[in-house]
Amino acid sequence: MAEFDPAIREADETRLDEPSDFAFLTWTVQDRIATVVMSRPPVNAVNQRMYRELHRLFTQVDRFLVGSSVVVLLADGKHFCGGNDLGEFATMTSDNARERMYHAREAFYAIMDCPLPTVAAVQGVATGTGIGIASSCDVVIAADDARLGLTEVKVGVMGGPRHLARMLPQHIVRYMFLTGELMAAPEMARLGGILEAVPADKLRERAHEIAALMARHDPLVLRTAKLAMNEVEEMDLRVGYEREQSRTLELADRPERKEALQRFFDKGA
Repeated sequence: MAEFDPAIREADETRLDEPSDFAFLTWTVQDRIATVVMSRPPVNAVNQRMYRELHRLFTQVDRFLVGSSVVVLLADGKHFCGGNDLGEFATMTSDNARERMYHAREAFYAIMDCPLPTVAAVQGVATGTGIGIASSCDVVIAADDARLGLTEVKVGVMGGPRHLARMLPQHIVRYMFLTGELMAAPEMARLGGILEAVPADKLRERAHEIAALMARHDPLVLRTAKLAMNEVEEMDLRVGYEREQSRTLELADRPERKEALQRFFDKGA
């Protein structure tokens, strides 16, 4: 399999300079909450262009989501994301697979490493790539009639269990991946895989309520908290806690921290 040159990605993404350049993502910003909507009918299956758009947007939030402290990630239509575009997937060969897989994982990493906290609101199904997108967010909620899972074994590809393992214990991940069965959102919530399963007609409202609880905090402190959690996720306790404390040291003399502390005292909460 030929090596893929990441510089190709950079050349592609330079064309995503304006909101009008994005074919499958739209967004608005209100009250420091950015609402990003995926729209690629009929099931929001992700193709290579959409992977590049996700990467571009989430690595350039200060450029595109000006004034935001939190991102709510939604999807149009009945389903959050039905996975990869199967038509495009059918053309994958050993010659082009490396490039395509690169763009997919870079999109997931961009969401996970986004400096702003992210809340995913899942409706319908989230399978394969849908799990990669949702699990890369900091908080996931879903409609109570949603279903989530990995169906890769049905189409002969690998990838997905590591993302699902951010949401569920290993033995449940293995069951879901090896069977290809989807899990209902209420069961995911019961197992701790998502924060909540809510009525479908309340999904977006609830996602914004959760985002507002985050957005009320100082933007710099919030970004530092997100960075610290990302840094320590796979560290052991001693090393991870020391790293968290180092971020406190960075904030110690910042006026934002002192202002946040004063607001806490003023409000008594």
